[in-house]
Amino acid sequence: MSRINGFVGRRNFLLGAASFATAGGLLWYQRTTSILQAEGAQTNPVNPHPVTATEALKRLLEGNQRFVDQKRKYPDQSLKHVQSLAKGQYPFAAVLGCADSRVPTEIIFDQGLGNLFVVRVAGNVASDMAIGSLEYATSVLGSQLIVVLGHKKCGAVMAALQEKPAPGRINYIVREIRPAIARARLTEGDVGENAIAANIKYQAEKLQSQSTILANLIQKGKLQVVGACYDINTGRVSIC
Repeated sequence: MSRINGFVGRRNFLLGAASFATAGGLLWYQRTTSILQAEGAQTNPVNPHPVTATEALKRLLEGNQRFVDQKRKYPDQSLKHVQSLAKGQYPFAAVLGCADSRVPTEIIFDQGLGNLFVVRVAGNVASDMAIGSLEYATSVLGSQLIVVLGHKKCGAVMAALQEKPAPGRINYIVREIRPAIARARLTEGDVGENAIAANIKYQAEKLQSQSTILANLIQKGKLQVVGACYDINTGRVSIC
């Protein structure tokens, strides 16, 4: 296996992982990038028009306002744009969102193909797989903004508020949210609302504390992580 849709295949991934283990995140990044470059035509060149975190957030909030006002532009969804993306992708932002069917990321931000690198998992949990995906979006594809997007009435957070274990592998998700629940119980106000906000903040912190790659990019001023909450009643996204 070599590469599928721009991702490093099994053999090359193991080479990259070995480099990470021996010399840290930076060497892993350099090794992965060199592998991609060696594989030829479909490798992304350096983004000729990088988008800063400030500009990326502005684009997202403007798109959400269009969605709320029902004045969507449906950008970058033509067949011509589909074909242009075959040469490479330059997502201007990455989003760690909840898998809830009521929170489709590109729709609520009025974005199109190739605009966003989206990772969705119940409870917007920063799992190992989610973190790895976001490391790829930022260190390889060049996204300078990660938005951790939670939402009101999140079922995963509500399940974590319960004292009993959740069934099956759902418990893996609940377990990763419970530290945020402990924080929420220490604050005044509605515990459910507080838990949603606490979980967004907690997962954003995990991205930085459990990823050397993301932490290094933040330290160098090449990445920002922002928390946001989607209101399923109004369609509006608010920065936390």
